[in-house]
Amino acid sequence: MSSGPTRWVTRLRGWVAIDGSRGTNQVEADRSVPLAGDGLAALPIAAGQQLQLFRRIVFVVRFATTLTALVLIPASGVERGAPMIGWAVVVVSYNVFRLVRPLESGEDTVSVVQVVFEVALHAIAAAFTGAWDSPFVFPLLPAIMVAGFGRGIWPALRIGFATAVAVSTVEIVRNPGLPGVWVNNVRWTLFLALVGVMAGYARRTVGEARTTHTLAMSRVASLTDANQLLTSLHAVAQALPASLDLDEVLDSIVARLRALFTYDAAVLLLLDDTDGSWQVARWDGHRLSGALEPTQLPGVLRKVQLDRTVRRIADLSVHGGGLLPKMASGLYGPLIARGEFVGLVALEALPENLYGGSDSDLLQGFLEQAALAISNAQVFERLRTVGADEERTRIARDLHDRIGQSLAYVAFELDRMVKAHEDGRDLGPSLVQLRNDVRGVIGEVRDTLYALRTDVSEDHDFVATMHEFLERVEKRSGLRVMLKADAPVRLTILPEREFWRIAQEAVINVERHAQATTVAVLWRTDGNSAVLEVVDDGVGLPEGRAGRLDSYGIMGMRERAASIGATLQVTSPPGRGTVVRCRLDAR
Repeated sequence: MSSGPTRWVTRLRGWVAIDGSRGTNQVEADRSVPLAGDGLAALPIAAGQQLQLFRRIVFVVRFATTLTALVLIPASGVERGAPMIGWAVVVVSYNVFRLVRPLESGEDTVSVVQVVFEVALHAIAAAFTGAWDSPFVFPLLPAIMVAGFGRGIWPALRIGFATAVAVSTVEIVRNPGLPGVWVNNVRWTLFLALVGVMAGYARRTVGEARTTHTLAMSRVASLTDANQLLTSLHAVAQALPASLDLDEVLDSIVARLRALFTYDAAVLLLLDDTDGSWQVARWDGHRLSGALEPTQLPGVLRKVQLDRTVRRIADLSVHGGGLLPKMASGLYGPLIARGEFVGLVALEALPENLYGGSDSDLLQGFLEQAALAISNAQVFERLRTVGADEERTRIARDLHDRIGQSLAYVAFELDRMVKAHEDGRDLGPSLVQLRNDVRGVIGEVRDTLYALRTDVSEDHDFVATMHEFLERVEKRSGLRVMLKADAPVRLTILPEREFWRIAQEAVINVERHAQATTVAVLWRTDGNSAVLEVVDDGVGLPEGRAGRLDSYGIMGMRERAASIGATLQVTSPPGRGTVVRCRLDAR
């Protein structure tokens, strides 16, 4: 249990607290949120220092009321003698002391005791020297004003009423039958209350004006910081590579980190989804290579991974050290793209407390751009691998379907000729036929190699490439081919190349499976949008298979269309041919 004096001081602090709250300093609890009805309470001013704004007026009032008390002592009707002189010495001495050492009005125990002591001192002096007729009534005003300026209207009213009740009680006890005693008590009580209200209202008015000024200056400072940050982030976004090569992206990120931050070591870790390890993708300053198991990450990096926020460490020794030895301060952040964890960035330095809040904000904005660049490069690398696998599969299928079958036929013919030779039959006609077959195989090999080498380039557009390809198809298959093109302006190289591969796959499907006599290719583009149609008059796809992903390479065509943002439609009424239509809309 608390002792008696401590308990009474606590009660006094609660009694004079702002808004009547007990034991809670709202100014200290949250300086950033304005308190309703009292703008000054929201200002970033420590408790006990709020009277700085009103110290001059309190000084003037204290000096004036003390001087008034001295002047009124001879003119007062109260008997002058030792008590009057004694109290005059005490009151004047105290107020002179307070002119040198102004009274504070904070939430601490000392401030509360000082305010209560001053009120009690002057109330007792007035009570023993004539109550309301005493010249020492006027020195009551500074304490009430201090309460109003320092705490607000309600604390000032409480102190004013308490003072009035104390003096009025003495007045009534000493002169119970004096005419007008109650009127005099009410008059002084209202006067002291009015002084408290005016002081409290002045505090509120000045506080609101100062709060508005502070908030305005804070917004200006925030806008300045935001502008600097946006300028830096704009430079970062412009400097990050448009390349989708992962090595180029990582090198560019390290170069930008070197330009934006001061450090002795920088490490870029990428998460390996297969086993959860961390690959050292890049380092700068102190060498660090290989891979780190999750348990090998320092504690601060594990916290960054857990809460996904930038962390600024002033003294790494307190946190068990950083990623590299002998480093004293660090700045760490997560690389997150599309909600997925990509990696970690660690900046460490030998001096302590090197990084500030602006460094944290700048790194946060930089990491968002860097993570997206890394993620895009990783996705492109996976797509490139998938594309390479798809091309290998297509080449293997071409070799099996055409060259493999032809070579098997040649082997079968050689076996038949060997047996005929053993039987003594003439091999001349068979050798002539075999020679023609081998030439056919050679032609197929050449066609396959040509198809693999043929592509759209800067010097060879879609129309020229498709025209050469259709001529070879017509020569080897007997199909009647047609090419209709309306392309006054070319597409960019990447989408045009994908359209060519789609058209090539569609025509090869017609040649192999459609049993058609005619195939037509229609191509239209204005440089921004494009439409490709491949139409044949063959048997069409089996019922229920038109447009299915596993139908004659349609999956590959759809993936190519999706990679450039185009749409692919395959329609094939049974017995009425097939139409493959790919469309890219302008953006």
